[in-house]
Amino acid sequence: MSLLVFAFFYLAMFAIASVFSMLGVGGGVLYTPVQLFFGIEFHTAATTSLFLIMVTSLSATLVFRKAEVVDWPLALVLESSTTLGAFLGGIYSGHFSGRFLIYLFSGVLAIAAFFMIKHFEIPNRCSGEPSGFYRWRRDMGSGVYCVNLALALPIAFVAGVVSGLIGVSGGILKVPMLVLLFGVPMNIAVGSSAFMVGLTASGGFLGHLAAGHFDWKIALLLVPGIFLGGQIGARASVKVDKTNLKCFFGYILAALAVFLVMRTALH
Repeated sequence: MSLLVFAFFYLAMFAIASVFSMLGVGGGVLYTPVQLFFGIEFHTAATTSLFLIMVTSLSATLVFRKAEVVDWPLALVLESSTTLGAFLGGIYSGHFSGRFLIYLFSGVLAIAAFFMIKHFEIPNRCSGEPSGFYRWRRDMGSGVYCVNLALALPIAFVAGVVSGLIGVSGGILKVPMLVLLFGVPMNIAVGSSAFMVGLTASGGFLGHLAAGHFDWKIALLLVPGIFLGGQIGARASVKVDKTNLKCFFGYILAALAVFLVMRTALH
């Protein structure tokens, strides 16, 4: 990769970190395809993506923690399931061809695009019943919501497996899950997801690392730009309306899914 090409590559990765940290997701849905576009092999791209998601998550979480929009207990409980799934997905990813994983990745992009484009009303799933495993009542000051752990933990595990396989953090699916299934206010869902994606990515990264897919030179060069992008995006997220931004990037993800399927099918 020439110096000029690497500069464009670096700028693209910085922009992804900035924008997707605003939405509480790690950016893996674009980190991986951008690397593929610049000629990096899928398994290596997925591993680097997971490493960069960890950096983005750390950067964004520092901001969201200060804004007090991270539900720490909920995030840690869900991530106990997701991180295990991500580790298993990462370590077994070598059993699947790059072609299959690109098709799987395209499917995840399409699902993510749907949730970003379509507008949903946030449900209120809390009543006066006592808290329990099937109904964990959470009160964050800016919102009261209830999480059914019997439903959330299995979903989190499956999301983790898929995330580990294809090199994403699952945040693009976690935010809709928190908001639509459990009524978590958007600002808390975004802040909590920003922290959660780093844990998911760490599980997947360790799995890929054990399988020998990591190119540490490119990853370490990208760290400063990714960390700065995470800071910029998270700070902007606290102040801006994310509705139009979500919709815009939903259409980008849909177009990218179609492009990847066509490109893979023709090769």
